[in-house]
Amino acid sequence: MSHPEEPLVFVATTDLSGLLRGKAFPVSAWDRRARRGVGWTPTNVQITCFDNIADSPFGALGDLVLVPDAESRIALPAADGRPAIDLALGDIRSLEGKPWDYCTRSLAKRALAALEQEAGLSLVGAFEHEFQLPDVPPRTGDSFGYRGFRDAQGWAQQLLGAMKAARLGPDTFMKEYGPSQFEVTAEPAQGVRIADVSALTKMLVHEVTGRAGLAATFAPIIDPESVGNGVHLHMSFLDADGRPATYDAEAPHGMSEATRHFIGGILAHLDQILALLAPSDISYLRLTPHRWSAAYNNLGYRDREASVRICPVTSQDEASVARQYNFEVRAIDAAASPHLVLAALVFAGVEGLRGRIEPPDVTQEDLSELAPETLAARGFARLPQSLPEALARMEGSEAVRRWFGPDFVQVYADHKRAELSMLDGLDDAEKCARYRDVY
Repeated sequence: MSHPEEPLVFVATTDLSGLLRGKAFPVSAWDRRARRGVGWTPTNVQITCFDNIADSPFGALGDLVLVPDAESRIALPAADGRPAIDLALGDIRSLEGKPWDYCTRSLAKRALAALEQEAGLSLVGAFEHEFQLPDVPPRTGDSFGYRGFRDAQGWAQQLLGAMKAARLGPDTFMKEYGPSQFEVTAEPAQGVRIADVSALTKMLVHEVTGRAGLAATFAPIIDPESVGNGVHLHMSFLDADGRPATYDAEAPHGMSEATRHFIGGILAHLDQILALLAPSDISYLRLTPHRWSAAYNNLGYRDREASVRICPVTSQDEASVARQYNFEVRAIDAAASPHLVLAALVFAGVEGLRGRIEPPDVTQEDLSELAPETLAARGFARLPQSLPEALARMEGSEAVRRWFGPDFVQVYADHKRAELSMLDGLDDAEKCARYRDVY
């Protein structure tokens, strides 16, 4: 005996492992669930990317709700034998409706509110994502090539079509430098939607490539001897009247005063938040000199080796330049929650605005060739070179503990150390394989 299907809505959070987790409910219950949410368990925050559970201060106790946000909801029709997609991101709240201290999306909202309160600015931004298809044989000589694009064009067009239908603003797609590596970008969004678009885009990449019989991975690196998969976050500001506030034609390199201090805050705290931006064991195989990633706390002018890069503009008139002008943070990968990345960078930037922190001088050189004493004299430092080192910097940071709360810092550190425990005895190639399958 068959019965009519009841379509399901999945409400999701990006957790500390950077993965989408959540719960489904019948679509007919949307109005009620949008008010009350679905039940959630505090200790879920300590489920690592390898599904072991880290030490939890909550144990078996406590109750929360995961409340879907209609603004983030996407719906796509059934295709290729798979049911329709109906998914919304949500906020984890207490039973009394207060944002939970460990909800990554709520933390991003709190950081963005601090930016508006401190400087009257709202954030515009977009994540770029690199990913690979490890089971697809690479074409030699096809970095940024047409043939690799042509091989992928069928599912790539479906991907960008799905992004458009989901209102994610598809921007560009290309065959990237590495073997069977691709990049997808979205148009800029505002506020917490910057991170929402990132999370939803990654989900759609997995969905569309899966329909094509392929297995995409956003793992930071899948071969220690090859390229990494980076994430770049482009950022700019609007003032209270909605006018561009990132560019100043009279200032060095075009940075407005707010931009300069915001970047100064990021670079002054980058070593302390790196465990939130590059949160896997293998992230640090990628964050090395000459990988076009990030190895120092430097601001580069159109330099793809810099942690923060002032990006080029193609516009000619001043008004258009002001709208296009932006900077990108490059010390990020997709093992991180985009909401937690957004929170960490905005908190650091706001600290820079409050303290009027100046960034080091803009670089256009290879810092790996400079002696340590020269780097130190110019305000540069090598970023942490392992996750344990990055976690220790985070735990010792007064600023990070103030922004996120000491309990959050402890829970996050415990989470990551439990993740690391699952890699004991593995070599780098074996670790890469474990992360490849997860992300």
